[in-house]
Amino acid sequence: MNLSMRKIALAASVLLFTGQALAEPKRPECIAPASPGGGFDLTCKLAQSALVNEKLLTKPMRVTYMPGGVGAVAYNAVVAQRPADAGTLVAWSSGSLLNLAQGKFGRFDESNVRWLAAVGTSYGAIAVKSDSPYKTLDDLVKALKKDPSKVVIGSGGTVGSQDWMQTALIAKAAGINPRDLRYVALEGGGEIATALLGGHIQVGSTDISDSMPHIQSGDMRLLAVFSDKRLDEPEMKDIPTAREQGYDIVWPVVRGFYLGPKVSDEDYAWWKDSFDKLLASPEFAKLRDQRELFPFAMTGPELDTYVKKQVADYKVLAKEFGSSLSSGCDSVRRSRSTGVPHALTTHFCFGAVAGLSRPGTDGVAVPSGFFLRTGGASGLPTADAWPDGLGTSVHGISSCADQAQR
Repeated sequence: MNLSMRKIALAASVLLFTGQALAEPKRPECIAPASPGGGFDLTCKLAQSALVNEKLLTKPMRVTYMPGGVGAVAYNAVVAQRPADAGTLVAWSSGSLLNLAQGKFGRFDESNVRWLAAVGTSYGAIAVKSDSPYKTLDDLVKALKKDPSKVVIGSGGTVGSQDWMQTALIAKAAGINPRDLRYVALEGGGEIATALLGGHIQVGSTDISDSMPHIQSGDMRLLAVFSDKRLDEPEMKDIPTAREQGYDIVWPVVRGFYLGPKVSDEDYAWWKDSFDKLLASPEFAKLRDQRELFPFAMTGPELDTYVKKQVADYKVLAKEFGSSLSSGCDSVRRSRSTGVPHALTTHFCFGAVAGLSRPGTDGVAVPSGFFLRTGGASGLPTADAWPDGLGTSVHGISSCADQAQR
């Protein structure tokens, strides 16, 4: 073969390889690691619509739900069982990074996935029903000071979670011990809204994006949003910030996606390139705005650096609440007497999901020291279906579970 023919053959092989490497993933899927209706669901559906609208995917990727541990179950499942699946995106938020900082995702840390893209940000918020007696953050604080056991607070995750941290910061600023607050651990913003509107909790520590549909319907009010200033959106401009009410707390909630740790560089590059195009698109900006998210765009190595710095910062914050964080079992015991239907409540304490195999099954292990989602009047563990037929889902750590069941 002469030199010219060799050049042609080489060029052809490069083009063939490039075409294969940059092909659209087969059967793309976005995992929302919580129940439907919350921020992870919103994030997946934003990408689902936008990638098709921009013709980056030929058909919408499916959205699936994998609740458990506010992201821990999905994180472990992807890292351990689907590490090279190029078609699987998983939604994450700042709360995921806070949980990673506290070791809540088990033996895996922030270096065990490929951080792909951040696509927007929201802000934490404190929600109540529209007919709640609490009209301001001060009203809530006065009630907590008088008798914290009379105010049931629903949060996405248990002690130490992002939602818990929001109310703990308020308590700390008001001179209240966060350990005295009464919590119910729920699986994301969708369950918080359901419990709040059903009268099972009095307060929801949540996210403004999750809350806006209920605000607009007139069913819910926000006592405060944790932004640095009032949000410049017509339907949000009248919502007061915590800061203007005397509580200097700002809590942005960044949202995005990660991929499994063994996804190839070529497939990762395809997704990164797609999200770079998406994030630069005016049409995407409109979709993001419709879902009550604010601009925050970051991909690739820049995002990886951001994530690792945030995790380091959250570790410092968690240390400030060290003694309060050790009270997770108390929080579970309290949650069991709130009257919240067990079907809505995921009881779990500090600890993590680990050991994703069980002899004789393809399911998730129930390692020594772990328990399942509780259900029924007895509160005894019952099996909880894991998406995609992976068996039963693990929700907690036994030293707390045992105490909660006594």
